[in-house]
Amino acid sequence: MLKHGEIWAAIDRLAQENGLTASGLARRAGLDPTTFNRSKRVTREGKARWPSTESIAKILDATGTTFPVFVSFIGVEPGQRPHRTVPLIGLAQAGDRGFFDDAGYPVGQGWDEIPLPDVADPHAYALEIAGNSMEPVYRDGDIIIVSPAASLRRGDRVVLRTREGEVMAKQLLRRTAKRVELQSLNSEHPDRSFAAEEVEWIARIIWASQ
Repeated sequence: MLKHGEIWAAIDRLAQENGLTASGLARRAGLDPTTFNRSKRVTREGKARWPSTESIAKILDATGTTFPVFVSFIGVEPGQRPHRTVPLIGLAQAGDRGFFDDAGYPVGQGWDEIPLPDVADPHAYALEIAGNSMEPVYRDGDIIIVSPAASLRRGDRVVLRTREGEVMAKQLLRRTAKRVELQSLNSEHPDRSFAAEEVEWIARIIWASQ
């Protein structure tokens, strides 16, 4: 769960990365220079005041920063660097040969990278959602982080690739030695069921940029 202080610290970190103060960052984005002042981060009654999504969108646009990069600043103190980067490709590309080995680990060329802190699995990677087939859970442009090493249980959101190269993100309903049953994230799309031998790999989604 995101914490109030972590979001404000990420804004401070974004300002620092661009050689700005919080006031300078607000000014560059066309906002009131006091928008990100520390006095604005709590109300007079002492309640936490959160930055608006509009103000965050404006500072990202003004600095040319992607949302996944901004997310990587959350939980990282100013002056520190994100812990690591993870490889990134589009979900549609994940169906192509050459991007994964037989165990579902990322290999080969053609991957981009995005920074992300605190990912324990050294084989974790990112997929960018394309299209609306996974709405409202995942929307076009969302980034999901997938961990091949994470254990699976009923109810987990997962990415599955069939031996024919079809890739999908769904919710795990049931997994036995003989079958894998998945529930669609979009009610307009059908649930899926596969014989175990039809599945090349299945991995858990551990994070999403929503």
